[in-house]
Amino acid sequence: MIKNSEENTQHIAEAVSAALYSRDHTSHMLGIVVEAVSPGSARLSMTVRQDMVNGHGILHGGLCFTLADTCLAHACHSRNIRAVTHSCTITYTAPGQLGDELIAEGQEIWTKERNGMVDVTVSRRSDGAVIALLRGHVRCIGGVVTEQTP
Repeated sequence: MIKNSEENTQHIAEAVSAALYSRDHTSHMLGIVVEAVSPGSARLSMTVRQDMVNGHGILHGGLCFTLADTCLAHACHSRNIRAVTHSCTITYTAPGQLGDELIAEGQEIWTKERNGMVDVTVSRRSDGAVIALLRGHVRCIGGVVTEQTP
């Protein structure tokens, strides 16, 4: 059985994610979907469309980064504390192809005071091949994402 405090933190993570998503016009434009969120983690997906491929016929790196960065945002805000990313590194390990359904899975790996670090793995749903690895450093700036929490 889930303890009330654990259940409440899950509800908070879901409420914050819903609030972020409702205001994120870029995610809507790109077809990014929030599949799951929990305290400190998130899983999002996006299907690679024709308008997302570059001159080499593969997924544009900036759009892969956008998926990963959006996943980072849902993971790091899941406790309803506003934060900003102050640095990120991304390594592209394989090309995304037209029609690929990509999964971004993010997990907080370290937090201390106002600082945090989130790792995000972007992979293909069909075979699990890793497309990109992102590490983001975040800074809590105070305030909440939404007042609409349990």
